[in-house]
Amino acid sequence: MPSAQEVAEKHLAKSKSREDAINSVIYRRCFQAAGTGFVTGLGGVAVLPLALPASLASSYALAANNIAAVAYLRGYDINSGRVRSMILLCLLGRSAGRVLKAAGFHVTKKLTQQMIQKMPGKVLLEVNKRIGFRLLTKTGEKGLLNFAKLMPIAGGVVGAGVDGHFVRKAGLTAKELLT
Repeated sequence: MPSAQEVAEKHLAKSKSREDAINSVIYRRCFQAAGTGFVTGLGGVAVLPLALPASLASSYALAANNIAAVAYLRGYDINSGRVRSMILLCLLGRSAGRVLKAAGFHVTKKLTQQMIQKMPGKVLLEVNKRIGFRLLTKTGEKGLLNFAKLMPIAGGVVGAGVDGHFVRKAGLTAKELLT
């Protein structure tokens, strides 16, 4: 998989604006996730022990790459530890705001680079801890949805929908949250 920076620059070169590039990245990664979800869901119960971890790994990798590309296009230093925490936070979708609030960091709708830089280390540690917990519970939820993959062809359709939706939601969260 190409780096988020490479993905962002490729889409930016083909787009009229940064926002068009962001939308293009989100759409493309969503499409790729749907494709991998379909393929990993095709085999049914025979390949489920291998397909389920592969599906989870690929959708999380595509989602994280998607979010990082959006962050890069918005001017963030994606190699910064603080920004990487925010990339993980965006994997949570709509739960991201609740995690920030529970960690004691109040944000209205959007995070700015200045807000991320001023975030106290204690809050950042709490956010990272909560992100880890939420990602584990989200993985469990996603795993339950993947039980539909027990039926060969239907599992491919369900896998495409679940993985594509997850990656799209993560990208849209990054687009909304990271300004």
